[in-house]
Amino acid sequence: MQRHASITIRLFLMLLILIGSIFGSIYWLTVPLIKENVFGLELHSNRQVLNIVYDLANRMYASTETYIDKTLSAHEQRLKSVLDLAEKHIEVSLRDGREAGLNDERIWQKIFDDLRAFDFGNGDYIWIADHNAHLLSHPDGEFNQRDMSNFLGPDGKQIIPTILEKIRKDKQGFYKYKWQRLDSDKVIDKYSYVKDFTEWGFIMGAGVYLDDIHSEVELQKQRAILDINKALKNIKIASNGYLYVFDSKGNMLFHPNRNIHGTNFSTQLNPVTKNPIYLDLMEVADTGKELYYKWDRPDDQGNYIYEKHSLVRHLSGFDWYISSSVYLDDLKASSVQLSQRILAMGFFAFLAAIVIAFLFAEWLTSPIKKLSSTAYKISRGNYAAKTGINRHDELGLLAESFDYMVDRLRDNINTLNSRVKARTKELSESNYQLRDAVHSMELAQTELRAVETRQRLILNALPAQVAYLDKEQRFIFANREYLTLFNQRVDEIEGKTLQEVVGYEMYQAIKPHIMEALEGKTGVYEYLFQQDGREMLTRRTVLPFYNEEQEEVVGFLNLSIDITHERETEKRLAEASKMKTVGQMSGGLAHDFNNLLTIILGNLIELQKHKSVPPELQDNLNPAIRATRRGADMTKRLLAFSRRQPLSPARIRLGALIHDLVDLLAAPLPDNIKLLTEIKQDTPDVYVDAAQMEDALVNLVLNAADAMSQGGELYLTVAGTQSDAAGIACGGFDEAISAGDYVLISVIDQGEGFTSRALKKAYEPFFTTKGTGAGSGLGLSMVYGFVKQSKGYLRIRNRGEIQEGESGAQIDLLLPAALGDEIECGVEQVGVTASPFSMAQSNALVLLVEDNQDVRQLVRNQLIGMGFAVIEANSGDEAVSLLAGLEEVSGVVSDVVMPGRKSGYDVAAMVKKQHPAAFAVLMTGYTENPPETDFEFNLLQKPFDADALAQAISPELVDKRSEDVK
Repeated sequence: MQRHASITIRLFLMLLILIGSIFGSIYWLTVPLIKENVFGLELHSNRQVLNIVYDLANRMYASTETYIDKTLSAHEQRLKSVLDLAEKHIEVSLRDGREAGLNDERIWQKIFDDLRAFDFGNGDYIWIADHNAHLLSHPDGEFNQRDMSNFLGPDGKQIIPTILEKIRKDKQGFYKYKWQRLDSDKVIDKYSYVKDFTEWGFIMGAGVYLDDIHSEVELQKQRAILDINKALKNIKIASNGYLYVFDSKGNMLFHPNRNIHGTNFSTQLNPVTKNPIYLDLMEVADTGKELYYKWDRPDDQGNYIYEKHSLVRHLSGFDWYISSSVYLDDLKASSVQLSQRILAMGFFAFLAAIVIAFLFAEWLTSPIKKLSSTAYKISRGNYAAKTGINRHDELGLLAESFDYMVDRLRDNINTLNSRVKARTKELSESNYQLRDAVHSMELAQTELRAVETRQRLILNALPAQVAYLDKEQRFIFANREYLTLFNQRVDEIEGKTLQEVVGYEMYQAIKPHIMEALEGKTGVYEYLFQQDGREMLTRRTVLPFYNEEQEEVVGFLNLSIDITHERETEKRLAEASKMKTVGQMSGGLAHDFNNLLTIILGNLIELQKHKSVPPELQDNLNPAIRATRRGADMTKRLLAFSRRQPLSPARIRLGALIHDLVDLLAAPLPDNIKLLTEIKQDTPDVYVDAAQMEDALVNLVLNAADAMSQGGELYLTVAGTQSDAAGIACGGFDEAISAGDYVLISVIDQGEGFTSRALKKAYEPFFTTKGTGAGSGLGLSMVYGFVKQSKGYLRIRNRGEIQEGESGAQIDLLLPAALGDEIECGVEQVGVTASPFSMAQSNALVLLVEDNQDVRQLVRNQLIGMGFAVIEANSGDEAVSLLAGLEEVSGVVSDVVMPGRKSGYDVAAMVKKQHPAAFAVLMTGYTENPPETDFEFNLLQKPFDADALAQAISPELVDKRSEDVK
């Protein structure tokens, strides 16, 4: 029972805590506010005292300014009086002298001598000068009777002439100029009153030195300082605060401390800012802000640890800075004293409240103790127990209600027991149902884990890096590709931040996209980074992940795909497109150039055969003809690059071709270069033009030899391979390789290798690294065009890229292997097909079709020279129209590409159809491989001469032309 009596103690403690909380709240809510207000009042008082002193000093300055004006006005009045006195003296002296019978010269001399000796102040005097700037009277012997018209002052200007010029207009006035004292050589400012006496022919002036006026003003200023000092000595702020005055040079004009008063404290530093303290004080002047700094105390000098506040006002007239200085502890002293008194009062009030609270708790809890005693008896089964409380308040009502409740409780216990039994049975049945629900939930969780496992397996199988991070950018999940890329494990990466995994540099690069995703925006970007010594380009997609309500972003999903191969393929396609465009341009240029060369070559040869050409000009024709043929060779290379040269592909064995090539190159190669060949057994044949294949290899070998200035070994290797072989799959070819069997031809040198610029531009026509005149820049372009026309691939690398430490370059030609029964093309360029034309058909009619007028004229003359009659057409369409009216045609000579709908093939087909015995010769500047036709024709490559044309028509014509020349 006694343990329940502690309610009195608990209630007392609660009341004690409540009273303590109230007193504490009152203290913490009011005392700091009171302290703050008292501190503010002290600070305001400091500001008010400073402003009062500032106003006093300002009034003193105004009084000083008034004194300056009065002093200057007094001096001006005195100078006028001096000149008036001098004027009276001159008038009296002239009257007295003339009455005494003296001549004017002696009278004036005496007047000038009197005025020279006249002194009316601190070395002040009167001077006289005529209108020609000649000093007639001056107390200084250096200037007396001296011509001042050319005399210059310290500033380089004339003094007396300048005054004369102004006096002529003004007649009188005050003027400021620089002049020296009588007893000194120092030039200072002088202020003079000058008046023109026209009747006597001179001007007269009297002045004072401004230093004398300044001295009087300075004396007045010192009086003001003394007055301020007297006022400031009796002023105190708080207990130890004071006011002091200093100027902008750090001179202490007033300070209550005699050790500082009158000193210069410009070297004294502020311990807080480490700046000269007078500069910090000047900076806060008139800003309304206090300067906080640390200083020593009178009772602890030299120890700069005590906090101080200063307010500063600037009196610009005197250049004074009036500052207050007060210790922060002094400002707080009043507030601290007040708070301590409040605390003491609160303490005694708290003690009284404790006593009252204890008595109240005892009175309040006595009925509760009786109630608890009765409740204890009832808990032990004594339902007849009563409280025995008879009070007319709430506790009495509570006791009465308690007794009634006990009676009711006794009646309800029996009823409750029966109901508990029934409810227990119901709960038992619910327990079985709950057990079944728990089992179903466990099955659902098992299935959910299985689904999660399947999703993880799927994500791990994806060829992409997938990761999910929360909005704090911490990893929740990452698939196998992501973990492998960043060298992480599942247990390591979970919980790490994105920056910890990817590194600072990558995080800063992708951070803007991450922030966009956290704002609800889907971002797609590309990122390039190094992996295992190679660059890997990834396309990364960042998707925001929302909560179930789709209202807030709770994380983001990162999906990264390696697009390095895709981007390299795009680059190769772009390069191939560029080379195709350059090829088309080169082909068009070669076509036009071949027409020009045909005209030039044909006319030069005709001119060479002309008997009227002098022998000495024949030597000029031969170089021109050779140059034309070299131009033809260049256009042939351009056609090879543009893939428009006519080819005669056939199945060839590279072994035999290369052996012949080695014999051919034995002479051109230098002695210090050794050509080595290696042809693997079982190397498949290739289906290419043998002549063009040989030209390509010769070009590559000679270019490699040119790069080997120090000599060495040059390798030419041939081997069969497949598109998925290691050396092929590593890439580097001009475009992606189709699947299949190939033959790899490699030319390897030990030269200097290619520069990065040369590697990029190697295939472009006219690009060369050789010196001027040493190469045309068409060698590799021709090889490139031939390889592409033969459906092959080309790769150029430096040996250092293949094996570290190696020097030189390696060029690889990858050509399709000829595994089937390829058929040779039946069209040849010259003289392949025997012409049906016979020499008996002299003056036979030939149809000439050519859109270029000059070429058409040249070929017409060549045909006429062979004995033919010629009918011309400038297009295929015109030729078709002419054929309709021709009964007999012995042959046709036609260009292949012409404007209009009909090509040379169409014209030749129509001629052969109407006249089966006629010959057909087609001229071309460029063309693809000829199409399959059902008629025979000879293809003549431009440029050509008359012999080539005759050979294409009939070998008999060549023999006849040879006999005619003889």
